[in-house]
Amino acid sequence: MHSIFLGLGAVSAFLGVGMGAFGAHALKTILSPDMLEVYKTAVSYQMWHALGLIAIAFIPQASGSALVHWAGWLMFAGILLFSGSLYLLTILNLKWLGMITPIGGVAFLSAWLLIAIFAVKTQY
Repeated sequence: MHSIFLGLGAVSAFLGVGMGAFGAHALKTILSPDMLEVYKTAVSYQMWHALGLIAIAFIPQASGSALVHWAGWLMFAGILLFSGSLYLLTILNLKWLGMITPIGGVAFLSAWLLIAIFAVKTQY
């Protein structure tokens, strides 16, 4: 088991719940409806990919697989870059961070592609 990804997934989920609650209670009256939707997207993607990290931790054959190892790190990088940039964009109104968000999206896509390649190669 890749316990580092279990830990990163659990911490990411914990923070995702906290960020969701913060958005629902503290930011609801501060952000415009459009920016609140952007914030919700950040929370949603963080939560889904936190679960993805937890799933990676439990892939049985993954212990020696570079594909799964890189998928986990790319998924974590995606959380930081995609969700993190959207959080900062909405809370601090730093529009230039919107240029970083797609890099996080590519990290997410790459992670899922590596998992698919691993599945095909191992007939998981």
